[in-house]
Amino acid sequence: MRFPGWMSTFVVVLFMHGVAAAEPWPTADPKASGWSMQELQAVEEASKALKPAAFLIVRDGKTVASWGDVSAKINVASVRKSLLSALYGIAVSEGRIDLSKSLASLGIDDKAPGLTDIEKTATVRDLLMARSGIYHPAAHETKDMKRKRPERGSHAPGSFWFYNNWDFNALGSIYRKLTGEDIFQSFETRIARPIGMEDYVPGDGHYVTEASSEHPAYPFSLSARDAARFGQLYLNGGTWAGRQIVPAAWVKDSTTAYSWTKRGRQGYGYMWWVLPAEQWGPGAAYAAGFGGQIIAYVPARKLVVVQMVDLKQTPKGIRTSDFLKLLKQIAAAAP
Repeated sequence: MRFPGWMSTFVVVLFMHGVAAAEPWPTADPKASGWSMQELQAVEEASKALKPAAFLIVRDGKTVASWGDVSAKINVASVRKSLLSALYGIAVSEGRIDLSKSLASLGIDDKAPGLTDIEKTATVRDLLMARSGIYHPAAHETKDMKRKRPERGSHAPGSFWFYNNWDFNALGSIYRKLTGEDIFQSFETRIARPIGMEDYVPGDGHYVTEASSEHPAYPFSLSARDAARFGQLYLNGGTWAGRQIVPAAWVKDSTTAYSWTKRGRQGYGYMWWVLPAEQWGPGAAYAAGFGGQIIAYVPARKLVVVQMVDLKQTPKGIRTSDFLKLLKQIAAAAP
């Protein structure tokens, strides 16, 4: 088992003239810390068999283990939605976005056939919960999304949960419109730099448009070590080095289950997947992207676990259910 040099530092952010500096992030000795070395080794073997590009385990702010290249930037696919959710929390707290506003009041529409008057009654909060009832074609949809997309007008806004790229993409348009900020630059300024991400730059994101919709997708590329910092930020209740980066209330609200999905007893919050408290303890959640990109955190076990998958190397990806099996093993192995 290899313990990565990158996580030999605990990122403590210093704010001198607006520039963040990093200080050591200690690496834990898992055996001395009380980990089951046999179970931890079993996790590594099981994970490597699935062929992730990188896998990283952090407990209580300390690296426990990693394998793969934790500095390699990977397109994290739908993890982008949880990243945007964090930006929404900041904007809401600053009064720049009101979740109760309807699409009609914000002037949000789409290409023909455009939104109906009923669809325009959907609120920003409805979109965050993936409960807009708007089933217009969207950019960056998977074949499964297109196949399962309900008929237009089949559900009233707020009444039905569907994992809907239209909602997520329109939220990107709304964020840019109401804040006047580019999503990727905003993420660097408001999150990546304050928490000391090592690899992220605004050029690691780009917009993807399609002829069917005016609302682009906004995929990000992240390294596993930067993704772990984002997970740690949420595990910390939105704080970093004593500074509140994302409001604590938003961290709680966005990882509260407003809908129960077909993924077992998993819920869905504001663009976060929520794990059942009876199994994982309160506040456990994860961000997930196509192919097996995952940032998970489990407050009851003080754990942050990141998995990155390079679909060029592992074209079938890694199923979320396989990752969650590993997460259970990690939680059982932890002291």
